[in-house]
Amino acid sequence: MDTRWLEAFIAVAEELHFGRAASRLHMAHSPLSQMIRKLEREIGSDLFDRNTRSVCMTSAGLAFLPFARESLERLSSGRKATTAAADVVVGRVRIGYSGVLNHVLLPPLTRGVHQELPGVELELIGRVLTDDALVQLRHGALDLACVGLPIAASAMNTRLLYQEHLGAVLPADHRLAAAGTIDVTDLADEPFVTTSTSGGSALEATLMQQCSDAGFRPRVVQETSDPYVVLQLVAGGVGITLAPETIAPMLPPGAVYRSLLNPTVTLDHGLAWSLGPGTPALHAVLDLVERVMAHTSR
Repeated sequence: MDTRWLEAFIAVAEELHFGRAASRLHMAHSPLSQMIRKLEREIGSDLFDRNTRSVCMTSAGLAFLPFARESLERLSSGRKATTAAADVVVGRVRIGYSGVLNHVLLPPLTRGVHQELPGVELELIGRVLTDDALVQLRHGALDLACVGLPIAASAMNTRLLYQEHLGAVLPADHRLAAAGTIDVTDLADEPFVTTSTSGGSALEATLMQQCSDAGFRPRVVQETSDPYVVLQLVAGGVGITLAPETIAPMLPPGAVYRSLLNPTVTLDHGLAWSLGPGTPALHAVLDLVERVMAHTSR
């Protein structure tokens, strides 16, 4: 199978437009279409549904995409390996992340990769919530993702990194801002600012569970997809929220963090990656994560 066919397939799959894919590959539309047809005949299935207005992937195309990406990645790693020392791991690892885990994990991890794995390139993709991360892992768009655990998807490797309780984030002039600790039930009538309830956020699910355990459903007055905008809205007096302990040192001016009295749930931070064999670069990064987190204090 010609690797150019795989490159053409991936370009069309990502652009969902033959013209843009051809431009990206610096080739004409007709040769690109011929490559896709040859690949489809080789595989024995249509990879795209085409009409005069749009292009979309078939189920066969979606199933084939992660293998195409992995094949090209392995080929690239193999080429690099031929010019690298025998004990040097080479390759690229795409990591999706969101929330507070990136502040705990990514700085020491990127430093460790730079120092110990100079042949490994990290590609960091931000604002990837847990549900979206699992979809991207299944499709091969990510190699590794920071997620909230547990996850519903069984066909995925996971590793718990650490756990923490939620606390209350309040405007600095809030009636409870001076309290040492706060009973969650005292927040039952408060307006809440949260991340989107439909965004697949593990933090959002944990917040809802903590409130449910206290006997109420939070009255959400504002939602946003960015967890840091949530904190800014709290600082601006729009409402309150619940957030993990790790966020306390990073609050914007005008917001304060207070621990909860007898919290009932934890936010479980972890990593997820597919059940496939994985590349040497991925396994080297996973080994490094284990060592980094063992020496990282919360």
